[in-house]
Amino acid sequence: MKIAISGASGFVGTHLTAALTRHGHRVVPMSRGDFARGLPHLAETIDGCEVVINLAGAPINRRWSTSYKRTLVSSRIETTRMLVQAMSRLQHPPHSFISTSAIGAFNDAGLYSEEHAPNATDFLGRLAVDWEAAARQAETLGIRTLIFRFALVLGADGGLLKQLLPPFRLGLGGPIGDGRQAFSWVHIDDLVDAYLVALKLSSMQGVFHIAAPKPATNMAFTKTLGAALHRPTLFPLPPLLLRLVFGEAADVMTGGQRVISKRLPELGFQFRYSELELAIDDLVHRPSRSPVQPSLANSDSQ
Repeated sequence: MKIAISGASGFVGTHLTAALTRHGHRVVPMSRGDFARGLPHLAETIDGCEVVINLAGAPINRRWSTSYKRTLVSSRIETTRMLVQAMSRLQHPPHSFISTSAIGAFNDAGLYSEEHAPNATDFLGRLAVDWEAAARQAETLGIRTLIFRFALVLGADGGLLKQLLPPFRLGLGGPIGDGRQAFSWVHIDDLVDAYLVALKLSSMQGVFHIAAPKPATNMAFTKTLGAALHRPTLFPLPPLLLRLVFGEAADVMTGGQRVISKRLPELGFQFRYSELELAIDDLVHRPSRSPVQPSLANSDSQ
């Protein structure tokens, strides 16, 4: 299949692009420049693609100034709206649209599956709801629409784990505060597998949680990572310090959601890494696994 991906050069996008290429698919990457050039160009870029995957979004782990909040909104909601509008211009639009969301749609008060409606009322919660609403507009075009709500994606070459490995290897790691906050996670390989399954099963549609079956806590994650590296974890990170550095964004680090995937296992999907210890051990000890950069179609769009 010919598959367009926004955010193809990011952490998840790079892994997904490599996997799709290995499986014989042709990937059309979309960059910020493609969106900046307007709807006609964007429609031309995705014309002929059977699937559009939306991974675009500015990083969350930065201080949220008023202007950066606007960037977080525009890079998710406006980008998603533009993709839907571009697909609406095509005589033969893609048959499938897989967009991204986050488990920040929920608060930290319970254990949530896809059966539960989003209930977070903070900035990220509202952002997730609006993000998903923008993606669902593709359904009005008759396009099969899926929304993947990501848990914290663990990979040695990107995301949270890449940031934590250097201090933990130096023996400077520790929990955030008391470490009791929930820590829902997924191994990057399982996340990629979920996309591969979605491409094969045309019956899949709607919201799917991409989260391992057993949520942990920040303390459990900290101890597991320290044990895998044979390092102590004696230096808790004070929430006040995070607040001073990141402002409102610190709430993402000091809080957490307990989220599981119910719909994927019901389809027969089996997580290769259902235990946190297994996932961390694989990511810490497996030889360097940064995906080989494939030869991408439409390279002039990068």
